[in-house]
Amino acid sequence: MKFVDWFPYYQGIRSEFGYSTEKDQEAARTLSGMIKRKALEAKVLEKKLKGKNVFVIGAGPSLDGSIKLLKKNSSFVKVVADGAVQALLENKIKPDIVVTDLDGNPAALQKAASRGATMVVHAHGDNTGMLKKLVPKFKKVLGTTQVMPLENVYNFGGFTDGDRCVFLAEEFGAKKIVLVGMDFGASIGRYSKEEVKDPELKKRKMQAGKRLLEMLAKQSRSQLLDTNKKPVKGFAAY
Repeated sequence: MKFVDWFPYYQGIRSEFGYSTEKDQEAARTLSGMIKRKALEAKVLEKKLKGKNVFVIGAGPSLDGSIKLLKKNSSFVKVVADGAVQALLENKIKPDIVVTDLDGNPAALQKAASRGATMVVHAHGDNTGMLKKLVPKFKKVLGTTQVMPLENVYNFGGFTDGDRCVFLAEEFGAKKIVLVGMDFGASIGRYSKEEVKDPELKKRKMQAGKRLLEMLAKQSRSQLLDTNKKPVKGFAAY
């Protein structure tokens, strides 16, 4: 997604949640400087995703019941949102790409990185402290932002870790994108993040992410599927 097309959606999110464009941009600059010597190029993602069948794995309540599906379809590329990384590692499933703003389990994120997962680290105004704490522990990083892209920091669209996984897979030409553990419901999954301080805010963010996926579905070139009993609008049942 081109930045000019994405920015109006970001402005709506910024207005709804009270974010600061300036703080988001400063976080992107911080990440850009931190990864200057270890940044991955976007072509790494294209190589992994173009023409491939992809599981986008979120940390919703249905994830526990989907582990067998993930193991059965081991040839699918696994693009994993933050907290879901821990669930996969506990079940001996290797994440291929991890999309994170670093509020998941730090040990799980580091373990995924050490086992070869491509780490797509997102910078925003509220996570600068975690960027400084965890990014130095990763050997290679591909940076993302929700505002103006910078050197080594890209904007593929999306808001929450889960929907950004889908935007990323779509951006790099995945053949098929299947949502797993992406519930967007009233319940928060046990792997969602280390500590959910404001459950209602978390649910509002999930609904914003769902709306973005509904928008993306209208223009996607990929086949979009959802394992949830009530698929996201524009996604077919899997």
